[in-house]
Amino acid sequence: MKKYIQLSLVLCAFAVISVGTASAQRLKIATVDMQKLFKEYHRTTEEQQKFSEEFARIQKENNERLAGIRKLEEELQVLKKKIEDPTLSDSVKREKSKEFQLKLDEAKAMDRERREFLGRRTRALELKKQASMQGILEEIRKRIVDHSKKEDFDFVLDKSGLSANQVPFLLYTKDATDITAALLTELNKDAPAAPEAPAAPENP
Repeated sequence: MKKYIQLSLVLCAFAVISVGTASAQRLKIATVDMQKLFKEYHRTTEEQQKFSEEFARIQKENNERLAGIRKLEEELQVLKKKIEDPTLSDSVKREKSKEFQLKLDEAKAMDRERREFLGRRTRALELKKQASMQGILEEIRKRIVDHSKKEDFDFVLDKSGLSANQVPFLLYTKDATDITAALLTELNKDAPAAPEAPAAPENP
């Protein structure tokens, strides 16, 4: 414990010296809102749209598989009623019971395959999406570094960062330049033009 206290005091003293040195050098500090850059970057929107469409295609195929299973379930209900019909002979009931079991096994196999398909495709697409979003974040980070070097900033702080307690890491910064807007303009300079809205019909 004593060594820990001594180490803490040394670190505190070093921090004070560093701050004093930094003040003497007049560090050039900037802030940036990473969340805003990520959300409003056109590539983020495009990628999210692409993945939404892929998820929709997976769900459509899942629904088609479910429809086939529902059809089998309806056939099973019809067979069950026939098996329970007291007017049927034992031989016919046995035949219907075998048919019922075969369809039941088929329905179970189809549902198991559907669940495996849905889980496999969804997990693969989630991993692909995570990799894509991580790539975009890395691209934004590089743009921030390049911009900061160009503008000769000593530090760039992310003002959108939160601690584990959801408290902003950056509570106060004196004379810091917010470079979010400039970076957002730079990131979206090559964004595709938005489609024109259809013209309103003229009144007769």
